[in-house]
Amino acid sequence: MAIKKIEYPYESCWSDADQLVLYMETGTWRTSRPKLDKEKCTYCGICALYCPPQCMKDKGDHFEPNLEFCKGCGICVKECPRKAITMVPEEG
Repeated sequence: MAIKKIEYPYESCWSDADQLVLYMETGTWRTSRPKLDKEKCTYCGICALYCPPQCMKDKGDHFEPNLEFCKGCGICVKECPRKAITMVPEEG
């Protein structure tokens, strides 16, 4: 029995990395956002690894959330071993 490769017209949970990732802007529905304390950050990359929409930007000595695409889920906060990221209420 041959294994059939399932192909999707859009990015999905699985990717062969041959197409751009589907990025959706957050809009105005996010109620809280991550805030980074650069003094506590050790640049381990765990926040970027666990971020579902992959919106953590590599700044060379720390990762910073791209708030245009951040959904405010807080997973980066829970996964950060140094507690360098906290959630703060969305402004405005």
